Amino acid sequence: MIEALAQAAGRPVSRETFEKLERYAEMLADEAQRQNLVSASTLDTLWERHILDSAQLARFAPGGRCADIGSGAGLPGIVLAIVTGAPTTLIEPRRLRADFLSRVVMELGLDAEVKCSKVERVSGLFDVITARAVASLDRLIAMSLHLSHEHTIWVLPKGRNAKSELAEAQRAWHYDWRAEPSITDPESEILLLSKVGAKSKR
Repeated sequence: MIEALAQAAGRPVSRETFEKLERYAEMLADEAQRQNLVSASTLDTLWERHILDSAQLARFAPGGRCADIGSGAGLPGIVLAIVTGAPTTLIEPRRLRADFLSRVVMELGLDAEVKCSKVERVSGLFDVITARAVASLDRLIAMSLHLSHEHTIWVLPKGRNAKSELAEAQRAWHYDWRAEPSITDPESEILLLSKVGAKSKR
């Protein structure tokens, strides 16, 4: 599994990093018995469906401060914080989920903080913004543009609707973009956006 993680993340994965991921997986599976963090049907394939799927985003994260919007179970934010070591802000408005994330951050000693808040109320500027299954691209940009600066990279896993979301978002926003294939789901893509901003209204 270490080799698979290293291939997915595009970087070496140490034994210590792997052990932290193992402990996170244990905590996630345990907490999933108390609250709906991930679909129960995916717990048997937790590593492939969630951890590797999140770890692959590290290939496209240039480093610096990362914001994970709607972090939920910590996917991808906790996984990226473990794999990259980058300072990470986990933004999650639901208290029970935020409490779980705080316990993970504390137990694993991660360079991360949890904001129990809607993203619109969070301040700060981030070098990387990510979000997994939170909102359409148009709505996600509208909610979180204030967290970006001119060099921010948006690393966004998307399903089969990626192209239609891009077309919809381009009505209100300008950005450079490219799509990379997901290594865990042939029907999914990873959208990489930069130079994101609002189009001027005529």
